[in-house]
Amino acid sequence: LFPEGQCNDSTMKCARCLLQLQCLRLVGQSARSAAQYGALLQSASSRQPNMPHNTQHQVLRRFHSSPACAKSRHVPAEFLNEDDKKRDKSLVTHDDLFEQVAKEAKTKATFNKVVDVFIKRDVRRRGHVEFIYAALKKMPEFGVARDLAVYNKLLDVFPKEVFVPRNFIQRMFNHYPRQQECGVQLLEQMENYGIMPNMETKVLLVQIFGEKSHPMRKYQRIMYWFPKFKHINPFPVPQQLPVDPVDLANFTLTRIANDLDAKVTVYQMPCTDITESGEQMTLPHIVGIQSPSQMEQLAKHNPSRPVFVEGPFPLWLRKTCVYYYILRADPTPPDEKVEEPYDPERCLDYPLQLDLDLDRDLGDDESFSVEDC
Repeated sequence: LFPEGQCNDSTMKCARCLLQLQCLRLVGQSARSAAQYGALLQSASSRQPNMPHNTQHQVLRRFHSSPACAKSRHVPAEFLNEDDKKRDKSLVTHDDLFEQVAKEAKTKATFNKVVDVFIKRDVRRRGHVEFIYAALKKMPEFGVARDLAVYNKLLDVFPKEVFVPRNFIQRMFNHYPRQQECGVQLLEQMENYGIMPNMETKVLLVQIFGEKSHPMRKYQRIMYWFPKFKHINPFPVPQQLPVDPVDLANFTLTRIANDLDAKVTVYQMPCTDITESGEQMTLPHIVGIQSPSQMEQLAKHNPSRPVFVEGPFPLWLRKTCVYYYILRADPTPPDEKVEEPYDPERCLDYPLQLDLDLDRDLGDDESFSVEDC
């Protein structure tokens, strides 16, 4: 820098020369980098002779990206193996976690072990919605679909006081809808299996979603309707059905029969027989039930007329389907019907026949006429 008024032509020329030298230095650096990139492209093109020639004149450019993009960098599909593809899906990962832990046996202890592993793995419980969906799907396999303690343990997987709405606007716009829908699905599975929530379930729902939420409303509906319909069936089906097929058939026929005096008869037990040709043949069980009136009608049936066997007809007992057959005969023709004497003592509460004497008595007024009224 020179004081004001002391700048001459020589100083101006020096400044111009310095600027030109800086420009030449920058041009030299860019030329060297271009030469290096050109050499790289030439070597790549020599390795791949099938590529077009215009790629040699392309200049590679660098892109500046954020750290978030660097974490989620795309990998071509040909470099991915089957294990990496499975890890991309959270549901498949959680299913694999259940399968890995349950290699020995699928019990309640192993199921709780998987839940404990997920809870201790991350404090923030990342992926808890996918884990709960996978756990709900695996519960019947582990035999814990009717265990209330396991459902409460799954509810405990949700982070506490995170999804609670803070004001009326958040309540109005369905605060955290994905998590609320997951909580409703858990309560619906409890409802499908007939599991009534307890006070611990209510406390967990209040801590997770608050009192004004969809899972809490679902809980209130369950607690209102379940006590009303729990014992409404006059013929309840037990939770554990008989394993023996003969006992199961006996229970089924007793439910079908409409007479308490009906008698169950076992005609054939399940057995295995070997034929003359040496083949092994399994004979099924045959169990029947008859009421006294059916026995009486069958005894009076004409042997010359056929009796038809119709079926099979399905009968569902919870998740078990049982098939049964019936005996049917054609109605008796009118010309073959035999009039039987009526027994007045057969039914005293509801008489089957009315024999009323409608003749006039001595005290009746014979001059009464309906037309005079």
